[in-house]
Amino acid sequence: MFGTHFYHEKTRKCVAAFGRLFNNIYVVRTNSSGAGISQLKVPLSYAPKIKYLDRIRENADLDTDMKVALKLPRMSFEITSIAYDTTRQLSKLNNIQGAGTASSNRQKLFTGVPYVLGFQLNIYAKSQDDALQIVEQILPSFNPQYTLTMIPLKTDYPSYREDIPISIAAVGFQDDLEGEVGARRTIIYNIDFEMRIQYHSGIATSNVIRQSNARILNMNSGLADSDVRLETIQINPNPLSTIGLADSDFGFTTTFFDADSDYR
Repeated sequence: MFGTHFYHEKTRKCVAAFGRLFNNIYVVRTNSSGAGISQLKVPLSYAPKIKYLDRIRENADLDTDMKVALKLPRMSFEITSIAYDTTRQLSKLNNIQGAGTASSNRQKLFTGVPYVLGFQLNIYAKSQDDALQIVEQILPSFNPQYTLTMIPLKTDYPSYREDIPISIAAVGFQDDLEGEVGARRTIIYNIDFEMRIQYHSGIATSNVIRQSNARILNMNSGLADSDVRLETIQINPNPLSTIGLADSDFGFTTTFFDADSDYR
């Protein structure tokens, strides 16, 4: 119904780019004198929050249950929403042109459709100090937003760059402590993000314009109110052999045909 199949993997690339922002965060453990005794890289994965909560609660009693529980701290993230952004919509006729499959045609990429991807980053920890170390490494980078640059169409438009702003929408906190004193405590911070992107349609191909004709008419001056041709102006690139080349450097030849000429 909509035409030729295309798939730019935009959502997949955005998920990967978002995850890479938080894949190098560490937690440092110190002793009573403030000296560092260990450093732990915080694991990150794409998964819903409820999945991790269920796994953490599998080992609810630390005194009697000796099964290996999910180690904390760690982080997970997921897409929570996809919404159309009316504030960034541009003219549908705007386009970016590039070299075509032959010298006689050009590729055309029309303006993308603006959308906002909602992400949620979940931080799990056993102590407030671990959780706050992670949170304070993230929040200052979004002031008020962090912008990353992506090459969304690397194969067809390798020189095209898209700036994608990411901002924090909300920060939440949850102390998931249930049961007796010996039960496992889980501190959870939820940070909601908004990523503003553009989805592009398929790439169109159009022929290079090789000739332009403008006909000047005297309206309703002929028989039965017909139009009478006064002049025709024809414009051609000069030389014609350079049409479509990336390094074309040519002028134009303009030819005028009066009403008595055979040109129509």
